[in-house]
Amino acid sequence: MGLFDQILGAVANPNQQGSLGQLGSIVNSVQQMSDRTGTNPSTIQSVLSIVGSQVRSALQQKQATDGNEAAQSLVNQYAGTSPNPQAVNSLFSPQIQQQVAQVAAGRTGLDAGIIQQLLPLAVPLVLNFLQSGANAQNPQGGGNSVLNSFLDADGDGDVDIADAIQMASRYMKR
Repeated sequence: MGLFDQILGAVANPNQQGSLGQLGSIVNSVQQMSDRTGTNPSTIQSVLSIVGSQVRSALQQKQATDGNEAAQSLVNQYAGTSPNPQAVNSLFSPQIQQQVAQVAAGRTGLDAGIIQQLLPLAVPLVLNFLQSGANAQNPQGGGNSVLNSFLDADGDGDVDIADAIQMASRYMKR
């Protein structure tokens, strides 16, 4: 089951945190990032996919060293639709931040400096998607289907964040 299917399942499940409002705010934030940078939303989605790949690596490392609860705690602490430099610094070293910006610049044509400026919003957005699967009554408890699916991905480097945002955008227009 793909990441977007997991997210839709969380939206439909009253026991999970996902909601149409959450999806709408993520889609709106992507549009705002697109407007702010003067690029099309698909370029921003590509940036988010690259950021998502690094978020996955960082959360997998956190999960391996400190357990599932630690990874879920990071998601809960930093998920959002507002810029949060602390979210970036908690997951990525300055070298990784620079590397993400360089890779995204190479793939999208955006300036690496602009991408680095987008990271404080991009990281919380990715985490916001992942938070949708958390238990509504006990967010710290295990069983976040979206996060678990994201972390158990096949490791091919292809993160479904861009696809999930694109599908959420289409879904919200219905």
